[in-house]
Amino acid sequence: MTAMDPLTLEELMKEYGQDVWSFAYSITKNRAMADDIAQDAFLQAYRNLVSFRGESSVRTWLLRIARNISLNYRNSAFFRRVLLIDAWTSSGSDRSAEQAFFEQEAANDIWKHVFSLPVKQREVLVLHAKYQLSLLEIARILDVPEGTVKSRLFGARKRMSNLLKEEFTYEPV
Repeated sequence: MTAMDPLTLEELMKEYGQDVWSFAYSITKNRAMADDIAQDAFLQAYRNLVSFRGESSVRTWLLRIARNISLNYRNSAFFRRVLLIDAWTSSGSDRSAEQAFFEQEAANDIWKHVFSLPVKQREVLVLHAKYQLSLLEIARILDVPEGTVKSRLFGARKRMSNLLKEEFTYEPV
């Protein structure tokens, strides 16, 4: 790619917009910031398309841009830690209201635990589990060695396992 016209930008936004927004949200935990970051990421991609060398997929490149912008937002003086959980549950008409409630609560609990992880663990877990990126792709996005990604992912999984065990361990009074 050498030049991007507005139609190409629109196609990229349609194809990768939700991924970029969700990843920004997973880092900042703030819907308004995720909106701004996604917009900034696509503007930055539009302005810097000539710097895209094709060493990774366009998706990986966009997620890396979103990560960098997210970290800048998160570290800015305006950042406030806000925990906003989306109800990412499956839809189905055959579920009862009670079943839908419990599924939503379970999803919220899991996302609360994901958001409680340190950023470095949270971002590798989200990129691997939600976006199904390879360790190499994650390493490119984060600009770290692949071994570092493996280590962070191992730590994130272990920590999540411990958090979920604590939550579901019943201790009689």
